[in-house]
Amino acid sequence: MKEKTLKRLSLTLLAVSQLILALDYTIIFVGLPSIAADLGFSANSLQWVVSAFSLVYGGFLLIGGRLSDLLGRRRMFIIATALFGLGSLIGGIVNSEIMLILARAIQGLGGALLSPATLSLIMSNFAEGKERNHAMSVWAAMGGVGLSLGLLLGGVLTNYFGWEAIFLVNVPITILIILLSPVALQESKVKSTTRHYDFAGTVSVTAGMILVVYYLIQSPLEGWLNRVTVIPGIIGLCLLLLFIIIEKRTIEPLIPSRIIRIRSLVSATISAALFSASFGTLYYFLTLYTQEVLHYNAIQSGVSFLPLTLSALVGSKFINRMISTVGIAGTLGSGMGLGVIGFMILTQLSANNSFLVMIPGTIIIGLGQAFVFTTMFIAAGLGIEPKEQGIASAIINTGQQIGSAIGLAVIMAIVSAISNTSGSLEQMETALLTDAVHMALFIEAIIAVIGVIVAFSLRQKKSSSLLANK
Repeated sequence: MKEKTLKRLSLTLLAVSQLILALDYTIIFVGLPSIAADLGFSANSLQWVVSAFSLVYGGFLLIGGRLSDLLGRRRMFIIATALFGLGSLIGGIVNSEIMLILARAIQGLGGALLSPATLSLIMSNFAEGKERNHAMSVWAAMGGVGLSLGLLLGGVLTNYFGWEAIFLVNVPITILIILLSPVALQESKVKSTTRHYDFAGTVSVTAGMILVVYYLIQSPLEGWLNRVTVIPGIIGLCLLLLFIIIEKRTIEPLIPSRIIRIRSLVSATISAALFSASFGTLYYFLTLYTQEVLHYNAIQSGVSFLPLTLSALVGSKFINRMISTVGIAGTLGSGMGLGVIGFMILTQLSANNSFLVMIPGTIIIGLGQAFVFTTMFIAAGLGIEPKEQGIASAIINTGQQIGSAIGLAVIMAIVSAISNTSGSLEQMETALLTDAVHMALFIEAIIAVIGVIVAFSLRQKKSSSLLANK
């Protein structure tokens, strides 16, 4: 009985950690107008409240995965949770632009260390088969639900308690997780005699990723060929090429060559990137629609996402049944296909609608989101050795993060080119902004179609049926 209780507690801790990471991705959107008003952010500097998190998170994921493998997943889980909690505390008490951006960067660092440690702990604390599949589905479901729940919770907290609450709400949760982790979670790490950390590879890939992500998030504002963004982008690419050279020569590479030849991990990582580029960017554009076109306040905007949240939660209950019926590839493809349908339905939104018109499309998208988000992580775990669980989870999380940055950058570039405007979408007139949102939704549908194609490259009947056993 005690063992079962500890299993439940460990799964709860891991699921909650995934939930707050996902929440943090979207919860900030609803609070941005209030943050700008209180702290005096300009339109250009305000985006760094979002970008600082993405920049650090994306840059440090790979080293976070490697540190989890070598130093211990539970140890890194506790350290990362503490960093995330510290960033949240600073974010809730600051009164200046630079300190809030710094707080978001600390949150990003905590997230980069926390995400691979969390997934690795699921692999090491739960036995392969029914137990691990259940744990994985609960963990991933919390991530999918958290993306949509963040907007609702952000609206409620901002409206009733102020934007500071969207940061401070994390503090007691992270403290509780830290206190319970030594009791509920078993330590797991790679036994290595050399303790080689591939310092050169770590520095080159981290700096390279940060500079490339910087280029992607700044170019829509500064210009794709502006030297302010192009020079860091080129340096970043050069550093990533240097990283590849270093990895071929080092004794214990940050990313073992064997792991990048695993077809299921590569396909799952591409699926994660496409998921973030389509489903992940939806929240930004629908938030613009509800607040700038329908003129909803923070809580009304958050409530408009409730159908998506509930449908994602319902969809997570059917994951195992879907996998046992149509396999991993079929479940991923079905989720992406539902996304295509939902995005196309939402292209019918107009300036005269209410959020009720959003319900059919968001419900379908929520179901698709649950299928894709959960299954892509299950697919990423196929054929991964215990000693490589941390770096494998970091790879798929990197794909997810880079997909979001590239997806939003590409969509914004296309929308700006077709609309013939260089200003931010928030500054557009209502009719033009509505057209821009339609355009973004259509592009997201195209990305999801590509996702359907990639999903079916994951056809591995034997592995799929094995994972689906209950």
